Amino acid sequence: MEVQTVKYPVVRNYVAGRFEDDQTRRTMDVESPLTGEVISTLPLSGAAELDRAVQAAKAAYPTWSATPIKERVQIFYRYKTLLERDMKALADLVREENGKTYDEARAEVEKAIELTEFACSLPQLIQGEFLEVSKGVEARVERKPLGVVASIAPFNFPNMVPHWTIPNALVLGNTMILKPSEIVPLSAGRIAELLHEAGLPDGVLNIVHGDREIVEAICDHPDIQAVSFVGSTAIAKVVYIRATSNLKRCVALGGAKNHLLVLPDAHPEMTASNVAASMSGCAGQRCMAGSTMVGVGAVDGIVAKIVEEARKIVPGQNLGSVISKAAKERIEKHIAEAEAAGAKVLLDGRNTTVADHEGGYYVGATVIDYVTPDMRIAQEEVFGPVLAIMRTTTLDEALAIENANPYGNAAAVFTSSGSSARYVMDHANAGMIGVNIGVPVPREPFSFGGWNDSKFGACDITGKSSIEFWTQLKKTTTKWNPESRVNWMS
Repeated sequence: MEVQTVKYPVVRNYVAGRFEDDQTRRTMDVESPLTGEVISTLPLSGAAELDRAVQAAKAAYPTWSATPIKERVQIFYRYKTLLERDMKALADLVREENGKTYDEARAEVEKAIELTEFACSLPQLIQGEFLEVSKGVEARVERKPLGVVASIAPFNFPNMVPHWTIPNALVLGNTMILKPSEIVPLSAGRIAELLHEAGLPDGVLNIVHGDREIVEAICDHPDIQAVSFVGSTAIAKVVYIRATSNLKRCVALGGAKNHLLVLPDAHPEMTASNVAASMSGCAGQRCMAGSTMVGVGAVDGIVAKIVEEARKIVPGQNLGSVISKAAKERIEKHIAEAEAAGAKVLLDGRNTTVADHEGGYYVGATVIDYVTPDMRIAQEEVFGPVLAIMRTTTLDEALAIENANPYGNAAAVFTSSGSSARYVMDHANAGMIGVNIGVPVPREPFSFGGWNDSKFGACDITGKSSIEFWTQLKKTTTKWNPESRVNWMS
Protein backbone atom coordinates (compact mmCIF):
# COMPACT_ATOMS: atom_id res chain seq x y z
CA MET A 1 0.00 0.00 0.00
CA GLU A 2 1.32 3.45 -0.93
CA VAL A 3 2.24 5.58 2.07
CA GLN A 4 1.07 9.19 1.80
CA THR A 5 3.77 11.73 2.53
CA VAL A 6 3.10 15.26 3.73
CA LYS A 7 5.16 18.39 3.33
CA TYR A 8 5.75 19.19 7.00
CA PRO A 9 6.64 16.95 9.95
CA VAL A 10 4.03 16.04 12.52
CA VAL A 11 3.24 19.04 14.74
CA ARG A 12 4.35 18.54 18.35
CA ASN A 13 3.75 20.28 21.64
CA TYR A 14 6.62 22.40 22.93
CA VAL A 15 7.27 21.96 26.65
CA ALA A 16 10.28 23.02 28.74
CA GLY A 17 12.32 23.91 25.68
CA ARG A 18 11.73 20.65 23.80
CA PHE A 19 9.27 19.36 21.22
CA GLU A 20 7.42 16.39 22.69
CA ASP A 21 6.31 13.23 20.94
CA ASP A 22 2.75 13.37 22.18
CA GLN A 23 1.06 9.99 22.50
CA THR A 24 -2.36 11.64 22.62
CA ARG A 25 -5.38 9.55 21.68
CA ARG A 26 -6.56 11.98 18.99
CA THR A 27 -4.95 13.67 15.98
CA MET A 28 -6.11 16.01 13.22
CA ASP A 29 -4.95 16.65 9.67
CA VAL A 30 -3.69 20.11 8.76
CA GLU A 31 -4.73 21.32 5.31
CA SER A 32 -3.36 24.11 3.17
CA PRO A 33 -6.36 26.14 2.00
CA LEU A 34 -4.35 27.12 -1.08
CA THR A 35 -4.65 23.60 -2.48
CA GLY A 36 -6.82 21.59 -0.11
CA GLU A 37 -3.93 19.19 0.45
CA VAL A 38 -2.95 17.73 3.80
CA ILE A 39 0.40 19.24 4.81
CA SER A 40 0.80 17.95 8.38
CA THR A 41 -0.89 16.35 11.38
CA LEU A 42 -1.21 17.67 14.91
CA PRO A 43 -2.10 16.19 18.30
CA LEU A 44 -5.38 17.15 19.95
CA SER A 45 -4.04 17.32 23.47
CA GLY A 46 -6.00 17.21 26.69
CA ALA A 47 -5.72 18.17 30.34
CA ALA A 48 -2.75 15.90 31.07
CA GLU A 49 -0.64 17.44 28.31
CA LEU A 50 -1.64 20.91 29.43
CA ASP A 51 -0.64 20.16 33.00
CA ARG A 52 2.86 19.12 31.90
CA ALA A 53 3.22 22.45 30.12
CA VAL A 54 1.89 24.38 33.12
CA GLN A 55 4.30 22.63 35.47
CA ALA A 56 7.17 23.56 33.16
CA ALA A 57 5.99 27.17 33.13
CA LYS A 58 5.66 27.16 36.93
CA ALA A 59 9.18 25.79 37.30
CA ALA A 60 10.59 28.49 35.04
CA TYR A 61 8.67 31.34 36.65
CA PRO A 62 10.73 32.06 39.80
CA THR A 63 14.00 32.55 37.92
CA TRP A 64 12.42 34.34 34.96
CA SER A 65 10.36 36.76 37.04
CA ALA A 66 13.38 37.54 39.23
CA THR A 67 15.49 38.37 36.17
CA PRO A 68 15.66 42.18 35.81
CA ILE A 69 13.47 43.44 33.00
CA LYS A 70 16.49 45.08 31.38
CA GLU A 71 17.96 41.59 31.00
CA ARG A 72 14.71 39.93 29.92
CA VAL A 73 14.28 42.44 27.16
CA GLN A 74 17.71 41.67 25.64
CA ILE A 75 16.34 38.32 24.47
CA PHE A 76 13.63 40.11 22.53
CA TYR A 77 16.10 42.48 20.92
CA ARG A 78 17.87 39.38 19.59
CA TYR A 79 14.56 37.75 18.68
CA LYS A 80 13.56 40.78 16.61
CA THR A 81 16.68 40.40 14.48
CA LEU A 82 15.87 36.72 13.94
CA LEU A 83 12.36 37.58 12.74
CA GLU A 84 13.93 40.01 10.29
CA ARG A 85 16.48 37.42 9.19
CA ASP A 86 13.83 34.75 8.53
CA MET A 87 11.15 37.08 7.13
CA LYS A 88 10.62 35.20 3.87
CA ALA A 89 10.49 31.74 5.39
CA LEU A 90 8.05 32.89 8.08
CA ALA A 91 5.83 34.57 5.47
CA ASP A 92 5.90 31.45 3.29
CA LEU A 93 4.76 29.38 6.25
CA VAL A 94 1.86 31.75 7.01
CA ARG A 95 0.84 31.69 3.37
CA GLU A 96 0.84 27.91 3.19
CA GLU A 97 -1.15 27.21 6.35
CA ASN A 98 -3.52 30.20 6.20
CA GLY A 99 -3.93 30.92 2.47
CA LYS A 100 -2.91 34.59 2.46
CA THR A 101 -1.09 36.17 -0.43
CA TYR A 102 2.65 36.44 0.08
CA ASP A 103 2.45 40.21 0.51
CA GLU A 104 -0.20 39.82 3.22
CA ALA A 105 1.79 37.11 4.96
CA ARG A 106 4.92 39.26 4.89
CA ALA A 107 2.97 42.21 6.30
CA GLU A 108 1.81 39.94 9.13
CA VAL A 109 5.41 39.10 10.02
CA GLU A 110 6.35 42.78 9.78
CA LYS A 111 3.60 43.54 12.31
CA ALA A 112 4.98 40.80 14.57
CA ILE A 113 8.33 42.59 14.41
CA GLU A 114 6.68 45.89 15.36
CA LEU A 115 4.98 44.21 18.32
CA THR A 116 8.29 42.78 19.47
CA GLU A 117 9.92 46.18 19.05
CA PHE A 118 7.28 47.71 21.31
CA ALA A 119 7.89 45.07 23.98
CA CYS A 120 11.54 46.12 23.98
CA SER A 121 10.40 49.58 25.13
CA LEU A 122 8.57 48.28 28.21
CA PRO A 123 11.42 48.96 30.67
CA GLN A 124 10.85 52.67 30.00
CA LEU A 125 7.10 52.37 30.68
CA ILE A 126 6.90 50.53 34.01
CA GLN A 127 9.27 52.47 36.26
CA GLY A 128 6.72 52.49 39.09
CA GLU A 129 5.94 55.37 41.46
CA PHE A 130 7.56 56.76 44.62
CA LEU A 131 6.47 59.44 47.05
CA GLU A 132 7.27 60.59 50.59
CA VAL A 133 3.72 60.47 51.91
CA SER A 134 4.54 61.67 55.44
CA LYS A 135 7.64 62.83 57.26
CA GLY A 136 10.06 59.92 57.00
CA VAL A 137 7.42 57.62 55.46
CA GLU A 138 7.86 56.54 51.86
CA ALA A 139 5.41 54.73 49.61
CA ARG A 140 6.26 53.02 46.35
CA VAL A 141 4.25 51.15 43.73
CA GLU A 142 5.83 48.50 41.52
CA ARG A 143 4.43 46.31 38.76
CA LYS A 144 4.89 42.57 39.23
CA PRO A 145 4.06 39.70 36.87
CA LEU A 146 1.08 37.43 37.45
CA GLY A 147 2.70 34.01 37.04
CA VAL A 148 1.67 31.45 34.43
CA VAL A 149 -0.62 32.95 31.79
CA ALA A 150 -2.25 31.53 28.66
CA SER A 151 -2.87 32.86 25.17
CA ILE A 152 -5.42 31.26 22.83
CA ALA A 153 -4.88 32.39 19.22
CA PRO A 154 -7.15 32.29 16.13
CA PHE A 155 -6.59 30.93 12.63
CA ASN A 156 -6.56 34.20 10.71
CA PHE A 157 -3.19 35.55 11.87
CA PRO A 158 -1.00 32.56 12.85
CA ASN A 159 2.14 34.68 13.31
CA MET A 160 0.89 38.15 14.28
CA VAL A 161 -1.71 37.39 16.96
CA PRO A 162 0.66 35.26 19.06
CA HIS A 163 2.89 38.34 19.05
CA TRP A 164 0.04 40.39 20.50
CA THR A 165 0.68 38.48 23.72
CA ILE A 166 4.04 36.67 23.79
CA PRO A 167 6.49 39.62 23.79
CA ASN A 168 4.60 41.83 26.25
CA ALA A 169 3.59 39.08 28.67
CA LEU A 170 7.06 37.54 28.78
CA VAL A 171 9.03 40.79 28.95
CA LEU A 172 6.84 41.74 31.92
CA GLY A 173 8.00 38.59 33.71
CA ASN A 174 5.23 36.03 33.14
CA THR A 175 5.62 32.54 31.73
CA MET A 176 3.14 31.38 29.11
CA ILE A 177 1.12 28.58 27.58
CA LEU A 178 0.31 29.32 23.92
CA LYS A 179 -2.57 27.45 22.33
CA PRO A 180 -2.52 28.11 18.55
CA SER A 181 -5.52 27.47 16.33
CA GLU A 182 -5.58 23.80 15.41
CA ILE A 183 -6.21 24.88 11.82
CA VAL A 184 -2.90 26.79 11.54
CA PRO A 185 -0.41 25.25 14.01
CA LEU A 186 2.83 25.49 12.04
CA SER A 187 3.94 29.09 12.67
CA ALA A 188 3.82 28.65 16.44
CA GLY A 189 6.53 26.00 16.38
CA ARG A 190 8.83 28.22 14.39
CA ILE A 191 8.22 31.11 16.83
CA ALA A 192 9.31 28.80 19.66
CA GLU A 193 12.46 27.78 17.80
CA LEU A 194 13.47 31.38 17.15
CA LEU A 195 12.84 32.42 20.76
CA HIS A 196 14.98 29.49 21.90
CA GLU A 197 17.72 30.61 19.52
CA ALA A 198 17.43 34.13 20.95
CA GLY A 199 18.12 32.74 24.42
CA LEU A 200 14.69 32.39 26.02
CA PRO A 201 15.06 30.01 28.99
CA ASP A 202 13.32 26.65 28.81
CA GLY A 203 9.79 26.63 30.16
CA VAL A 204 9.14 30.35 29.76
CA LEU A 205 7.10 29.69 26.61
CA ASN A 206 5.25 26.41 26.13
CA ILE A 207 2.92 25.42 23.28
CA VAL A 208 0.06 22.95 23.55
CA HIS A 209 -2.04 22.03 20.53
CA GLY A 210 -5.66 20.96 20.55
CA ASP A 211 -9.28 21.88 20.11
CA ARG A 212 -12.17 22.62 22.46
CA GLU A 213 -10.93 20.20 25.12
CA ILE A 214 -7.62 22.02 25.60
CA VAL A 215 -9.35 25.42 25.69
CA GLU A 216 -11.64 24.21 28.46
CA ALA A 217 -8.65 22.79 30.32
CA ILE A 218 -6.87 26.15 30.10
CA CYS A 219 -9.91 27.93 31.54
CA ASP A 220 -10.10 25.41 34.39
CA HIS A 221 -6.44 24.93 35.35
CA PRO A 222 -5.86 26.35 38.83
CA ASP A 223 -2.26 27.40 38.17
CA ILE A 224 -3.05 29.61 35.15
CA GLN A 225 -3.57 33.17 36.36
CA ALA A 226 -4.79 34.92 33.21
CA VAL A 227 -6.21 33.97 29.82
CA SER A 228 -6.31 35.95 26.59
CA PHE A 229 -8.48 34.77 23.72
CA VAL A 230 -9.01 35.93 20.14
CA GLY A 231 -11.72 34.33 18.00
CA SER A 232 -15.46 34.36 17.39
CA THR A 233 -17.86 36.16 19.70
CA ALA A 234 -19.74 32.98 20.58
CA ILE A 235 -16.59 31.26 21.83
CA ALA A 236 -15.16 34.46 23.36
CA LYS A 237 -18.22 34.67 25.62
CA VAL A 238 -17.82 31.06 26.73
CA VAL A 239 -14.10 31.45 27.39
CA TYR A 240 -14.61 34.68 29.34
CA ILE A 241 -17.38 33.23 31.51
CA ARG A 242 -15.51 29.98 32.17
CA ALA A 243 -12.14 31.60 32.88
CA THR A 244 -13.52 34.28 35.18
CA SER A 245 -15.72 31.77 37.00
CA ASN A 246 -12.42 30.11 37.92
CA LEU A 247 -11.17 33.48 39.25
CA LYS A 248 -8.79 34.20 36.39
CA ARG A 249 -8.19 37.46 34.63
CA CYS A 250 -9.51 37.25 31.09
CA VAL A 251 -9.72 39.39 28.00
CA ALA A 252 -11.59 37.67 25.17
CA LEU A 253 -11.76 39.39 21.80
CA GLY A 254 -14.65 38.34 19.58
CA GLY A 255 -16.02 39.05 16.14
CA ALA A 256 -17.20 42.20 14.43
CA LYS A 257 -19.55 43.80 11.96
CA ASN A 258 -17.68 46.94 10.96
CA HIS A 259 -19.55 49.64 9.03
CA LEU A 260 -17.95 52.01 6.55
CA LEU A 261 -20.09 55.15 6.30
CA VAL A 262 -19.59 56.80 2.90
CA LEU A 263 -20.79 60.37 2.44
CA PRO A 264 -21.34 62.09 -0.92
CA ASP A 265 -18.39 64.45 -0.35
CA ALA A 266 -15.92 61.58 0.10
CA HIS A 267 -12.91 61.53 -2.22
CA PRO A 268 -14.05 58.97 -4.86
CA GLU A 269 -10.74 57.31 -5.72
CA MET A 270 -9.37 57.18 -2.19
CA THR A 271 -12.68 55.89 -0.83
CA ALA A 272 -13.04 53.23 -3.49
CA SER A 273 -9.53 51.85 -3.00
CA ASN A 274 -9.87 51.89 0.79
CA VAL A 275 -13.28 50.23 0.86
CA ALA A 276 -12.24 47.53 -1.62
CA ALA A 277 -9.07 46.80 0.32
CA SER A 278 -10.89 46.78 3.66
CA MET A 279 -13.46 44.21 2.60
CA SER A 280 -11.06 41.92 0.71
CA GLY A 281 -7.74 42.10 2.56
CA CYS A 282 -6.78 38.71 4.02
CA ALA A 283 -9.78 37.41 2.04
CA GLY A 284 -12.02 39.32 4.44
CA GLN A 285 -10.98 37.02 7.30
CA ARG A 286 -10.14 39.61 9.90
CA CYS A 287 -12.16 41.25 12.64
CA MET A 288 -11.31 44.68 11.20
CA ALA A 289 -12.70 43.96 7.74
CA GLY A 290 -15.11 46.57 6.42
CA SER A 291 -17.77 44.06 5.50
CA THR A 292 -20.64 46.54 5.42
CA MET A 293 -20.85 49.92 3.72
CA VAL A 294 -23.59 52.42 4.42
CA GLY A 295 -23.97 54.88 1.57
CA VAL A 296 -25.42 58.21 2.68
CA GLY A 297 -27.29 60.06 -0.07
CA ALA A 298 -26.00 60.27 -3.64
CA VAL A 299 -23.05 57.86 -3.73
CA ASP A 300 -23.76 55.88 -6.90
CA GLY A 301 -20.56 57.17 -8.50
CA ILE A 302 -18.47 56.02 -5.56
CA VAL A 303 -20.18 52.61 -5.58
CA ALA A 304 -19.31 52.24 -9.27
CA LYS A 305 -15.67 53.01 -8.50
CA ILE A 306 -15.67 50.48 -5.65
CA VAL A 307 -16.86 47.80 -8.08
CA GLU A 308 -14.16 48.90 -10.53
CA GLU A 309 -11.50 48.54 -7.81
CA ALA A 310 -12.91 45.19 -6.68
CA ARG A 311 -12.61 43.81 -10.21
CA LYS A 312 -8.84 44.30 -9.91
CA ILE A 313 -8.75 41.88 -6.98
CA VAL A 314 -7.93 38.51 -8.54
CA PRO A 315 -8.04 35.22 -6.63
CA GLY A 316 -4.67 33.51 -6.63
CA GLN A 317 -2.90 36.78 -7.44
CA ASN A 318 -3.76 39.58 -5.01
CA LEU A 319 -6.52 37.70 -3.19
CA GLY A 320 -5.80 34.64 -1.10
CA SER A 321 -8.01 31.71 -0.25
CA VAL A 322 -10.49 31.41 2.58
CA ILE A 323 -9.55 28.99 5.34
CA SER A 324 -11.64 25.91 4.49
CA LYS A 325 -14.24 24.29 2.29
CA ALA A 326 -16.83 24.91 4.99
CA ALA A 327 -15.93 28.61 5.07
CA LYS A 328 -16.28 28.87 1.29
CA GLU A 329 -19.70 27.22 1.40
CA ARG A 330 -20.87 29.44 4.26
CA ILE A 331 -19.75 32.66 2.51
CA GLU A 332 -21.40 31.69 -0.77
CA LYS A 333 -24.59 30.84 1.09
CA HIS A 334 -24.64 34.36 2.56
CA ILE A 335 -24.38 35.79 -0.98
CA ALA A 336 -27.14 33.56 -2.33
CA GLU A 337 -29.49 34.39 0.55
CA ALA A 338 -28.96 38.13 0.09
CA GLU A 339 -29.64 37.87 -3.62
CA ALA A 340 -32.78 35.83 -3.01
CA ALA A 341 -33.96 38.45 -0.50
CA GLY A 342 -33.76 41.21 -3.11
CA ALA A 343 -30.22 42.56 -2.90
CA LYS A 344 -28.38 43.25 -6.15
CA VAL A 345 -25.09 41.43 -6.76
CA LEU A 346 -22.87 43.90 -8.61
CA LEU A 347 -19.79 41.66 -8.56
CA ASP A 348 -20.09 37.93 -7.93
CA GLY A 349 -17.18 35.91 -6.50
CA ARG A 350 -18.99 32.61 -6.18
CA ASN A 351 -17.79 29.40 -7.86
CA THR A 352 -14.24 30.69 -8.14
CA THR A 353 -11.33 28.38 -8.97
CA VAL A 354 -7.64 29.12 -9.46
CA ALA A 355 -5.54 27.39 -12.11
CA ASP A 356 -3.18 24.77 -10.65
CA HIS A 357 -4.95 25.18 -7.30
CA GLU A 358 -8.31 23.68 -8.20
CA GLY A 359 -8.58 22.04 -4.79
CA GLY A 360 -8.11 25.34 -2.97
CA TYR A 361 -10.84 27.28 -1.24
CA TYR A 362 -11.34 30.55 -3.09
CA VAL A 363 -14.11 33.13 -3.11
CA GLY A 364 -13.73 36.11 -5.41
CA ALA A 365 -14.33 39.70 -4.36
CA THR A 366 -18.08 40.26 -4.12
CA VAL A 367 -20.06 43.52 -3.96
CA ILE A 368 -23.77 43.44 -3.11
CA ASP A 369 -25.91 46.59 -3.24
CA TYR A 370 -29.31 47.43 -1.80
CA VAL A 371 -28.89 45.20 1.22
CA THR A 372 -31.39 45.96 3.98
CA PRO A 373 -30.73 45.82 7.74
CA ASP A 374 -33.05 42.84 8.24
CA MET A 375 -31.04 40.58 5.92
CA ARG A 376 -28.75 38.01 7.54
CA ILE A 377 -25.75 39.28 5.58
CA ALA A 378 -26.25 42.69 7.23
CA GLN A 379 -26.33 41.22 10.72
CA GLU A 380 -23.80 38.40 10.84
CA GLU A 381 -20.05 38.35 10.43
CA VAL A 382 -19.43 36.90 6.96
CA PHE A 383 -15.63 36.58 7.26
CA GLY A 384 -15.06 36.58 3.53
CA PRO A 385 -14.25 39.04 0.70
CA VAL A 386 -17.82 40.34 0.53
CA LEU A 387 -19.07 43.92 0.77
CA ALA A 388 -22.75 44.44 1.64
CA ILE A 389 -23.97 47.96 0.78
CA MET A 390 -26.92 49.56 2.53
CA ARG A 391 -28.43 52.94 1.65
CA THR A 392 -29.64 55.80 3.85
CA THR A 393 -30.53 59.44 3.28
CA THR A 394 -28.92 60.93 6.40
CA LEU A 395 -25.83 60.42 8.51
CA ASP A 396 -27.96 59.84 11.60
CA GLU A 397 -29.73 56.97 9.84
CA ALA A 398 -26.35 55.49 8.94
CA LEU A 399 -25.15 55.78 12.53
CA ALA A 400 -28.34 54.16 13.74
CA ILE A 401 -27.55 51.12 11.60
CA GLU A 402 -23.98 51.01 12.88
CA ASN A 403 -24.99 51.39 16.50
CA ALA A 404 -27.81 48.84 16.32
CA ASN A 405 -25.44 45.97 15.64
CA PRO A 406 -24.33 44.03 18.74
CA TYR A 407 -20.65 44.28 17.95
CA GLY A 408 -18.43 47.28 18.50
CA ASN A 409 -15.01 46.63 17.05
CA ALA A 410 -14.63 49.37 14.45
CA ALA A 411 -16.42 51.91 12.30
CA ALA A 412 -15.15 54.33 9.67
CA VAL A 413 -16.41 57.39 7.85
CA PHE A 414 -15.33 58.62 4.44
CA THR A 415 -15.87 62.34 4.00
CA SER A 416 -14.16 65.64 3.23
CA SER A 417 -16.03 67.34 6.07
CA GLY A 418 -14.28 67.72 9.39
CA SER A 419 -17.56 68.31 11.20
CA SER A 420 -19.10 65.13 9.75
CA ALA A 421 -16.01 63.16 10.72
CA ARG A 422 -16.13 64.53 14.26
CA TYR A 423 -19.83 63.69 14.49
CA VAL A 424 -19.11 60.06 13.65
CA MET A 425 -16.14 59.96 16.04
CA ASP A 426 -18.41 61.19 18.83
CA HIS A 427 -21.46 59.06 18.09
CA ALA A 428 -20.29 55.72 16.63
CA ASN A 429 -20.59 52.96 19.21
CA ALA A 430 -17.26 51.22 18.50
CA GLY A 431 -13.87 51.03 20.10
CA MET A 432 -11.80 51.86 16.99
CA ILE A 433 -12.81 54.64 14.59
CA GLY A 434 -11.40 55.46 11.18
CA VAL A 435 -11.63 58.69 9.21
CA ASN A 436 -10.94 58.00 5.54
CA ILE A 437 -9.24 54.77 6.65
CA GLY A 438 -10.92 51.45 5.96
CA VAL A 439 -8.98 49.40 8.52
CA PRO A 440 -8.46 51.67 11.56
CA VAL A 441 -6.08 49.40 13.48
CA PRO A 442 -4.11 51.38 16.08
CA ARG A 443 -0.36 50.87 15.88
CA GLU A 444 1.85 50.55 18.93
CA PRO A 445 1.97 52.06 21.51
CA PHE A 446 -1.82 52.32 21.11
CA SER A 447 -3.76 49.19 21.97
CA PHE A 448 -6.17 47.08 19.94
CA GLY A 449 -9.67 46.37 21.17
CA GLY A 450 -13.34 47.02 20.55
CA TRP A 451 -16.51 47.37 22.59
CA ASN A 452 -19.76 45.51 23.21
CA ASP A 453 -19.84 41.94 21.83
CA SER A 454 -16.42 42.41 20.22
CA LYS A 455 -14.61 42.34 23.56
CA PHE A 456 -15.20 40.80 26.96
CA GLY A 457 -13.11 41.90 29.90
CA ALA A 458 -11.22 44.97 31.03
CA CYS A 459 -7.83 46.22 29.83
CA ASP A 460 -6.20 45.24 26.53
CA ILE A 461 -3.65 42.62 25.56
CA THR A 462 -1.63 44.86 23.23
CA GLY A 463 -0.04 48.29 23.40
CA LYS A 464 0.68 50.36 26.47
CA SER A 465 -2.56 49.46 28.23
CA SER A 466 -1.61 45.76 28.10
CA ILE A 467 0.69 46.48 31.04
CA GLU A 468 -2.44 46.63 33.21
CA PHE A 469 -3.53 43.17 32.08
CA TRP A 470 -0.20 41.33 32.31
CA THR A 471 0.92 42.74 35.68
CA GLN A 472 -0.32 43.45 39.19
CA LEU A 473 0.58 46.24 41.58
CA LYS A 474 2.67 45.82 44.70
CA LYS A 475 2.46 48.75 47.13
CA THR A 476 5.17 49.12 49.79
CA THR A 477 5.29 51.64 52.64
CA THR A 478 8.55 52.10 54.59
CA LYS A 479 9.72 54.06 57.63
CA TRP A 480 13.35 54.29 58.80
CA ASN A 481 13.37 57.21 61.26
CA PRO A 482 12.00 56.30 64.69
CA GLU A 483 12.80 59.78 66.00
CA SER A 484 10.15 61.39 63.82
CA ARG A 485 6.85 62.30 65.37
CA VAL A 486 4.15 59.67 64.86
CA ASN A 487 0.77 60.82 63.58
CA TRP A 488 -2.20 59.18 61.86
CA MET A 489 -0.26 59.07 58.59
CA SER A 490 2.75 57.24 60.05
